[in-house]
Amino acid sequence: MLDLKENNDMTQPQWFLIETEEEYESALARYEEVKRALKNSADHKEKILLVHLISEYEKENRNLPEVDPIELIKIRMADFGYKSADLANEYGDKGTISKVLNYKQALSLTMIRKFSKLLRIPADALIKEYELVG
Repeated sequence: MLDLKENNDMTQPQWFLIETEEEYESALARYEEVKRALKNSADHKEKILLVHLISEYEKENRNLPEVDPIELIKIRMADFGYKSADLANEYGDKGTISKVLNYKQALSLTMIRKFSKLLRIPADALIKEYELVG
């Protein structure tokens, strides 16, 4: 829940537990605004709180499908409207992304960390074993 409080002529958000989809969407939108906040700033502290609140809400309300990590990545890419080029921009290597998405190369620890953050997938869902081809 978001409550705006007046504080020295500035409107400052005050966050509570996220209980509805609307509050969740508001928290995600605000996170996007403050995600690059400078360390030790008020926005940075708000960002840390939002990460916690969003994660808790997702843990309680989001059921991930029982699919392998690559299929889960593809589902989340579709959810966010991302293409493989977007993953390559995050990771830095288009060829490797293609191999991973086509089950020819396993996810690396670096990929798991980056894609978990980008696609909002719990890292433990990406570390499951899956079959490679060829």
